[in-house]
Amino acid sequence: MSQRTSPAPTIEEVRNLLRAVIDPELGDNIVDLGMAGDITMADGIVTIGVKLTIRGCPLRAQIQKDIRSRLEVHPWVQKVKIDWGEMTADERSAVMTRARWNARENATDTAVPTSARVLAIASGKGGVGKSSVTVNLAAALAAAGKTVGVLDADIWGFSIPRMLGMPDRLEAERVEGSDKPKIIPNERRVGNGLLKVVSTGMLVEDEGTALMWRGLMLTKAVEQFLNDVHWGHLDYLVIDMPPGTGDVQMGLARMLPRTDLLIVTTPAVSAQKVAIRAADMARRSFLRVAGVIENMSAFECEHGTSYALFGTGGGQALADEIGVELLGQVPIEPTVAAGSDAGEPVVLTGTGIAAQVFLQIAASIIEDTPDVEDMAGCSARDGDVAEVGVTVRRTQDRPA
Repeated sequence: MSQRTSPAPTIEEVRNLLRAVIDPELGDNIVDLGMAGDITMADGIVTIGVKLTIRGCPLRAQIQKDIRSRLEVHPWVQKVKIDWGEMTADERSAVMTRARWNARENATDTAVPTSARVLAIASGKGGVGKSSVTVNLAAALAAAGKTVGVLDADIWGFSIPRMLGMPDRLEAERVEGSDKPKIIPNERRVGNGLLKVVSTGMLVEDEGTALMWRGLMLTKAVEQFLNDVHWGHLDYLVIDMPPGTGDVQMGLARMLPRTDLLIVTTPAVSAQKVAIRAADMARRSFLRVAGVIENMSAFECEHGTSYALFGTGGGQALADEIGVELLGQVPIEPTVAAGSDAGEPVVLTGTGIAAQVFLQIAASIIEDTPDVEDMAGCSARDGDVAEVGVTVRRTQDRPA
């Protein structure tokens, strides 16, 4: 049928056709994402303005193909023209907010209570003291009277059982409401609070056992820890992530998209440049970066002289680059390593600066955590997602 015998579509009809065009990375249609702009029609030609998050988006060709294939099915439409544009910073933030909300809404259920705040302790590389930060923050939160789950997701490099002095093997038993046995976390009372800990180190014969698992097995292990553990009530779930941006990180983002990241780096600028990759992973996975922690900040001798053994400024530079707060700078103190080796986190036994910094960071996390009720099954539980996730100040490889 030619354009002469077919009436032109209305603007709303064109928009409805465009709702079938899905951004492959953001997982939503270009109309609801705010990417489809002005629409004009004349002489069988539809002209549409399309804004990408960045002009050089690698998905541009796919979006263009989908727009044309969807609009050209209308008998009046003879040709489709696209005027490409680029979103403003505010428009990009709105897109990322919606994408993160969608990820949360479409996530599969886990055994982690929806009322628990999930904090993943991440880093761009190993050797920055990420596990030490994990156990001390978890212990500090428990010391404040909170019930804290600790998930050792560093499947190959498990160290949490030793650092918390909890070497006992995990057991499974049937619990009410479950049709199969559930893994029962090992527990440790900390003041008025409680630690509930799960690690592959509690499954192997001894801590010298090497786990030679490939990517799929790593993801399945994390999935089992999220689904097959009887976590019970939790105020927080603190996850010790493996270094880098691999299978475990991607699996966690898919299964627990409400996770907030705390990125650990050392003061060296070279470490900061690697740590930015963890923030970039968060952005691509629509996770929020809640802050940066600078570890091994400086060493202060008994005479009061401070030595910046690993350089200065890396933590603040990273926080500034990704637009989040530098939550604290943990100095180099022998008591931190000694406490980890002895299974007694320094935050519980020490009186030095490092212990005080960990306590201050925990206090700021608690202050930043809203009081929420367990809203399982409530579609409004993620209504607070208006806060933007992470914005990485880079000009390449951003999602369309």
